[in-house]
Amino acid sequence: MKREVNLKELEKKAYQIRLELLRMFSHGKVHHFGGSFSCVELTTALYFYKMNYSAENKDDPARDRFIMSKGHSVPTQYVILAMLGIIPMDELKTIKRLGTRLQGHPDILKTPGLEAPTGSLGQGLSYANGIALAAKMDNLAFNIYLILGDGELQEGQIWEAAMTTSHYHLKNICVLVDRNKYQSQGEVDQMMGIDPLTEKWKSFGWQSVKIDGHDIQQICQALDLMHDNNEKPLAIIADTVKGKGIRCIENTFKYHNFMLTEEEYLQAEKEILENITVLANE
Repeated sequence: MKREVNLKELEKKAYQIRLELLRMFSHGKVHHFGGSFSCVELTTALYFYKMNYSAENKDDPARDRFIMSKGHSVPTQYVILAMLGIIPMDELKTIKRLGTRLQGHPDILKTPGLEAPTGSLGQGLSYANGIALAAKMDNLAFNIYLILGDGELQEGQIWEAAMTTSHYHLKNICVLVDRNKYQSQGEVDQMMGIDPLTEKWKSFGWQSVKIDGHDIQQICQALDLMHDNNEKPLAIIADTVKGKGIRCIENTFKYHNFMLTEEEYLQAEKEILENITVLANE
């Protein structure tokens, strides 16, 4: 689905999502800061530009689907679901509290708007393949989008699933790789090298492009490669910054799953609000 695109409004939306995400996490409690902040523009473009998805059609069998395969980054999706009116905004502050619907990883039995339980890494694409095969059997036409972490690509199941996608011509699947270059314990390429990603996905029978994962225009243009006449599934390799938008946590694995001090939190809030002001005045 292609809509009119207002790049400036999408950029503003992305920083508003960062602000709500930060306030939801707050300080003094461990959360997955790094990967949640790196995929903000990707999820913004998906929900507010590309996908056929809304509060009104969230249960429609013909809706597009989104799967956060790196399930620890689902808090970013929670913020967007709240902005769409699928969950209340006030509920965001309950994340990871006893009895909440907003778990640290996706729970499709608790949280409306989620399509897959992806607590274990490496399973999202297999899950998407199953949905796509079922859609063929039911004569339904919709697209399935999923975000994979780059560290997640070290899982062998990803590549088995990638072969399955192309073998069964599941051309309604689009993978976005959040290439932020860090995983829980260090740099991805030091743990297990995964490049050359663009060529690797092509060798598995996919169309593959590389973009700046924080450039809204590039993201939208890449997503528009998903159309009725495409012949292959699409892999978008999105270069991103771990912890994007908060200087003290950018480009480090320390805040993959960590807590902010109150001082760090206040500084981060100040930085994001400054960015929002700059965008508003442009």
